[in-house]
Formats: sequence, structure tokens, C-alpha cells
Amino acid sequence: MAEYKIKDLENLTGIKSHTIRIWEKRYRILSPDRTDTKIRTYSDSELTHLLTVSMLNRNGIKISKIAKLSQEDMNKLLWDIKVNKEPEYSMDKLLLSLVSLDEELFKETLANLLESEGLEKTFTDHLIPFLDRIGIMWLIGSVNPAQEHFMSNLIRQKIISEIDKQEIPVSTEKSVLMYLPEHEWHEMSLLFYHFLLRSKGVPTFYLGQSLPYESLVECIEKLKPNYILSSWLTAVDEKLVVSYFKKLKSDYPNLDVFAGGPQIKANSTALKKYIIEVNDLASIMKHLEA
Repeated sequence: MAEYKIKDLENLTGIKSHTIRIWEKRYRILSPDRTDTKIRTYSDSELTHLLTVSMLNRNGIKISKIAKLSQEDMNKLLWDIKVNKEPEYSMDKLLLSLVSLDEELFKETLANLLESEGLEKTFTDHLIPFLDRIGIMWLIGSVNPAQEHFMSNLIRQKIISEIDKQEIPVSTEKSVLMYLPEHEWHEMSLLFYHFLLRSKGVPTFYLGQSLPYESLVECIEKLKPNYILSSWLTAVDEKLVVSYFKKLKSDYPNLDVFAGGPQIKANSTALKKYIIEVNDLASIMKHLEA
């Protein structure tokens, strides 16, 4: 069972610690345990309950009334909000779906966001902040690998589904070969760039996860891309990442190489001779249009 401090609840729910304390003291909304040093700690069930209370409260129900509701009545009211298509409730619903492993709630929330805002805005305004909160939960040990994989794969499936709906660009003047290096399996951001580039009419070749260098070379020779793009999230030694791109630049001196991710950012000074660092779509499109 996960254990949260009150600051963790603030970061995850967006409710100020001061407000949580007031709700707890005045309305008995939560009943935290306390450590030997009197520090409040909260469980998964209390996080879920607080998210439910927050959603009801932001939907116009006074906290004094919520405090008197039975769990059954709260669930009935919550269902009305679950089917509400307003994006302002999306973060609460996504977090609820994570904690309770509720695939139906997640898919309903995501479908409503896509319908109202499209994939690009859904990803940047809702899914990236959601993944950041999963990162917080991971750091404090309140999300396990099964929960993280559950959410990541649902998001991954949806992005792939949206890519499948796109027309395949036919121009070959600005083609981009996309891949993850041999040690890398985290493809969410690369898949999103794949979608965005195709939405801009840029031809892409997506080669997926953990591609050996020799296979990359074979594909470059066969596909003749104008650019290549990779993402580096998993921690690697600086010498490894620098020598990798140094060799790539030596093998293909006229090929522009885009790369992004935490490992690229951490080694940006040593890599600036070999790559174009990617921080967002604009940094790629600027070079493509030039």
C-alpha cells in the first residue's frame, strides 16, 4: 500500500496543503495516520477519496454537504461527473483511473479530450502533465510498475491508433527516420513526434524501440532519409552517448541528426558538434523549413 505525505497529496491533486488540513480538521474528510514524529501519512484509498471530494466540490457541491454524503451517494454524483466532457476534470479522472486501474474511465476521459481538443493539445495540455504526476508518484513509491505500464500502454495504443488514421505523406524532400537506440524502450515522446510530423505533411519512417547501430546504418542506406531523430531517456554513460553520435556524424557527415530526451539535455555541451538538440516540434520544423 502506498504512503503519501500531505505535500504529495497537494502535488497530485492540486489542492493546497492548508485546504486539506482544514477539510480534515473541520469536516473529517480524511483520517491520516501519523508517524512517531507526528507527520501525517495518507493511503491510496485516501488519495482516491480526496480526488472524489475535489471533483464534487469543483462541480459546485459545498464541502459541508459532501462531508455528510454516504459513499454510495458520492459515487452516484461522481458518475455524473465521469461522463461530463469538460476537460477541466480530466486530471482528476486520469489519476482516479490510474489508482483504481480503471481502463473504462481512462478511455472515456481520453476520448472526450480527443473529441474536444485533438491529439496535439490533449497530449501537451493533459497527458504530459499527467505523466509528470505519475513521475512524482513513482519517486515517492506510490505507483508500482504494473500501474505505470498499464497507463503508458493505454496512451501508447491511443497515439498509434491516431497515427493509423493519418494519410501517409508522399513527399521525399524532408523525410525523417525515427528510432530509439539499442538500450532504449521508452517510445512515448517519439511516437508523439511521429504523429506531429505526419500531421505537418512530413514523411516519416518509424523504426521503433532498441534499434542496433548496424540496423540503423542499413536503414539509412536503404531509405535515404534527409534527417534522423532519436530519443534518449534511459541513463547512460556520457562517453557512450558522445561516442555514439561522434561515430554517426563520422559515418554520415551530411545527414542532420535530431536527438532529444533527458540524456541529451544532460550532455548537450559535449554533443553540440554532432546533433541538433530537440526540445519541441518547433525546433524540428525550423530546420525542416529552412
